[in-house]
Amino acid sequence: MAQTLQDAGKALKSLVERLKGQKVAVLGHMRPDGDCIGSQVALARILQASGIDALCINRDRVPPNLTPYAEGVTFLQGENYQADGRVAITVDCADASRVGTEVLSKFPTGVLANIDHHASNPDYAQVNIVVREAAATCHILAAAALQEQLPIDTLTAKNLHLGILTDTGRFCYSSTTPEVFEIVAQLIRKGASPVEANFHVFEQESRGKLALTQRFLSTIRFHENGKICSGEITQADYQATHTTKEDKEGLVEFPRSIAGVDLAVLFEEGHDGIRGSLRGRNPKLRLDLLAGKLNGGGHVLAAGFNMLGCKLHTDRDRILNIIAEHYREHLAE
Repeated sequence: MAQTLQDAGKALKSLVERLKGQKVAVLGHMRPDGDCIGSQVALARILQASGIDALCINRDRVPPNLTPYAEGVTFLQGENYQADGRVAITVDCADASRVGTEVLSKFPTGVLANIDHHASNPDYAQVNIVVREAAATCHILAAAALQEQLPIDTLTAKNLHLGILTDTGRFCYSSTTPEVFEIVAQLIRKGASPVEANFHVFEQESRGKLALTQRFLSTIRFHENGKICSGEITQADYQATHTTKEDKEGLVEFPRSIAGVDLAVLFEEGHDGIRGSLRGRNPKLRLDLLAGKLNGGGHVLAAGFNMLGCKLHTDRDRILNIIAEHYREHLAE
């Protein structure tokens, strides 16, 4: 198990050597974000540059604003992939279930390698390159590739920068260290473009998302004397605004940004249950452990959960009670 970035560099180089002569599928998580797409493309291109046949597979499509980053590699949705003997490598997946059962079923031998930075990752693969203190999975890949002088061309550099940019909240989270900026500087020298990334990721919102944001903000509620703030989205909201689940990306940051709020919660009611996003300010809150109580996982300050079979009108208060109890317990430690 890789525990430091230096360990990750050695492990990645060894993995690349091991994969020569094989066909590889780089798997990302459901509802892929910038770090997922960035790490998939970057790893696939590093493998391709080493003569390895690699493509990317996700259950869901590449978000429209990130499609410029998916050039140069083949991206397939799981339903369109016909098993052809490829070995599976997951990136940015806190556990194997984040890939989706339909995709995983096409790899009966399991996951060969797991490259990730989530605190809750249980090291589920044969090879686990997991650095829990890393700012992003792209941070791990960038540091490893630079250390071991693995090939980083312009598009690879752009993707590595994309993942670091998005998972550090535009370099605003506590995971943003001097070392992160040093790596980003090297990526910019290799062709990454902050201006281009900002345009594609943060300046291409639709009118529908604006309407969805309005509906989400209208549901904001405060709990625990204003220390916890929650909001919610339903299927009716998506239908009314002609948006999709991709459009909820970033909405949880609104309650998180309110003065005095320590813990922000976004509830999303779907046909099969309630999914949620958690964001916090104080590492003592251990949101990865809170998410674990709600069938989820993630980072210390950013996590998600999935309560199958639940509905907002019947289960909202019960879930909020679990969140509030965890908040009180961990704040007192």
